[in-house]
Amino acid sequence: MKLSRQLPLHALRVFEAVARLSSFTKAGEELGMTQTAVSYQIKLLEEHLGEKLFFRLPRRIEMTEIGHRLLPKISDAFNLLQEAILSATRRDDEVLEIHSSPTFASQWLAKTLGSFQLEYPNIAVRLLRGSMLTDFNREPADVAIRVGQGPWPGLTCRELIRLSYTPMLSPKLAASIGGIEKPADLLKLPWISDADTRWRDWFLLAGLEAPPRSVGKLDALGVLDLEAGAALAGHGVAMLSPFYVQDELLSGRLIQPFDISWTDENTYWLVYPQSRRHQPKIKAFETWLVNALGVDSQAQ
Repeated sequence: MKLSRQLPLHALRVFEAVARLSSFTKAGEELGMTQTAVSYQIKLLEEHLGEKLFFRLPRRIEMTEIGHRLLPKISDAFNLLQEAILSATRRDDEVLEIHSSPTFASQWLAKTLGSFQLEYPNIAVRLLRGSMLTDFNREPADVAIRVGQGPWPGLTCRELIRLSYTPMLSPKLAASIGGIEKPADLLKLPWISDADTRWRDWFLLAGLEAPPRSVGKLDALGVLDLEAGAALAGHGVAMLSPFYVQDELLSGRLIQPFDISWTDENTYWLVYPQSRRHQPKIKAFETWLVNALGVDSQAQ
């Protein structure tokens, strides 16, 4: 018997959209169908299964237990079909779209991607910065770099690094108060993004009780590359990770007065849909990324 006669594939696709969007109307808009047509496809699937998939409630729907059990497998199946089509039509020249947290993208990844492209010249790279979590169902990203406390369901999640932070400043700013000899000297200077709790945590590690705010007013809202730029310009002391400013430390444009550091509870992750785990371009990027960070991880 043909697969199309065994399984109502179109109805399954409609079910996946309705379950994901929790709405017959939104599913219809996404699939280019009327709400009546969506309801008809769901009814066909329920008749085929002999089970209800949704409770129709006033102004909303809820999935039944059967629906909850069915959805993950159906989503995986359609992802696998999509991967099969992509693999069958794959050309020698491919594009790998990477979505990354802003600082990791600009301060590390953009600087090192050249070695990946030398190693894999047939893979072109498109790098996008963004602080929002990538929705792989709606965005064309192949992989993403996330910061957080994963892993996340439905995704292959590879732990990369956790960063440590310590105060850094320009030599000129340090000289303005006669140098930095002890942690308490930092209390004399403005701190960039002084409302950040990392300041409190660092001063506690240094054995000091820090005041709630510094003498400065510059707030970069926790955007690390902006904070690093402000510190380089001499506007204050920034709480930075050596991982991101190795060149600036080696050149002497920034100084790290103390070895005391605070380790972030969040981790950097490489994530991508589980259905894409066998794609050659993703496997190539993951292998390269892990190796590249292994070389640099001593300076975290």
